Amino acid sequence: MLHGGCVLLVDGDEERIDYLGSIFRFLSFDFDSTGSINQVKKHLQKQDEESCFSVIVGPDVPESERSKLIQMVEQADPKPALFRVSNTGETLEEESGSPYIGAFQLPTRYEIMVNHLHKAQLFHEHQMAERGGLRPLELFRSLSGNSRATRRINKMIEQVADTEATVLVLGESGTGKEVVARKLHYNSSRRGKAFVPVNCGAIPADLLESELFGHEQGAFTGAISSRQGRFELAEGGTLFLDEIGDMSMPMQVKLLRVLQERTFERVGSSKTMRCNVRIIAATHRNLEEAIQKEKFREDLYYRLNVFPIEMPPLRDRAEDIPVLVNDLISRIEKEKRGSVRLTPGAVMALTQYRWPGNVRELANLIERLAILFPYGVVDAKDLPEKFRAGYTALSDQSEELPQVSISGDEPQSVINVSRLPHEGIDLKAHLSAMELDLIRQALDESGGVVAHAAKRLKMRRTTLVEKLRKYGLQRGQE
Repeated sequence: MLHGGCVLLVDGDEERIDYLGSIFRFLSFDFDSTGSINQVKKHLQKQDEESCFSVIVGPDVPESERSKLIQMVEQADPKPALFRVSNTGETLEEESGSPYIGAFQLPTRYEIMVNHLHKAQLFHEHQMAERGGLRPLELFRSLSGNSRATRRINKMIEQVADTEATVLVLGESGTGKEVVARKLHYNSSRRGKAFVPVNCGAIPADLLESELFGHEQGAFTGAISSRQGRFELAEGGTLFLDEIGDMSMPMQVKLLRVLQERTFERVGSSKTMRCNVRIIAATHRNLEEAIQKEKFREDLYYRLNVFPIEMPPLRDRAEDIPVLVNDLISRIEKEKRGSVRLTPGAVMALTQYRWPGNVRELANLIERLAILFPYGVVDAKDLPEKFRAGYTALSDQSEELPQVSISGDEPQSVINVSRLPHEGIDLKAHLSAMELDLIRQALDESGGVVAHAAKRLKMRRTTLVEKLRKYGLQRGQE
């Protein structure tokens, strides 16, 4: 989604200045205008490097003045995105090598303006990346979101990271258990050493011992040379045992001994080796049920379960989805695999989906959208059908319910209320739809000013801002 920035209009037409100024201010962009080419240089010199700065050239600027302006823009560092406003009926096609990255006619449409601002944002980020002005994205060392559940997990990580306690991360597949493990390692005193992950469910039981502890030459058929195990590779650092619930019972016994004694032997060797490794384990299985079924050792469970962290499914922290979408798009852009932007309606649709695959499913969807709509803007109608279902249901719930008369609080009084449908109603979706409609109405009547809308809704401005984030809305985007 778009973030704010600066826009400079080079034009002398007051009507165009007022029209474009109202649009950009509504979209939370700083807006300024000048009719003098000489003033452009001063604006370029004082631009904020962290903002998405764009210059729009009006149709009445003479060709000779445009040449000077283009030269100023080309010499600026960082270079702003350059657009032009064309006269009605004029072709909008840009020739190859044109200094303009976009053109539009007035009056314009919301989708066209958002697309141009998206281009300006990407152009600016590319400029900053070339200058080394963008900080590297540590996407796997952060747990994104503002929900209560996410804040609680981050707090727990902060408390236990710099200790030697064994951590057990629990949660459904795709919730980000390895993200937690990596963040624990990065924020510990061991961050200068290796972080070694092992998927215990992906390695055959008869090979897992060799994988963890290593083996000597000739220890078994195919062991043509000695090999270090994961415990040795993680010496001084962190060993992450993913899907520990899939480990065989014999291996559980051997792992328990290592955790107790902090010693092990390579397969085919009698030499005892000491290890200094912090263990973080994770599983999507219910280990207490596995203990009852005698599929997991109770003593190993208590050895691992020193500090449990339970990851909530994405459906229980839907308010984090707008933040996660932005982070996932940033990762795609950082890895130079394209880009995409989502409208508030599309993000709202995603918050209504149940996400059985959790954050991993969301990441796959964002990557798919970046391929289907390269550098484009995706609306709710563009999403695959299953991701639109909840949003459609929510829209249906927003329709007015039929009225029915019931007895009032006073004797002999009657009041009209909404009738509950025979098939029932999703109360949470209905209330959310009502709340969203009222917020939209308040924003419309307040000219997009959040503070004024909050007064009309008789709530604090910060509360309204949180609700806008919850519904995937941003000031001026609705």
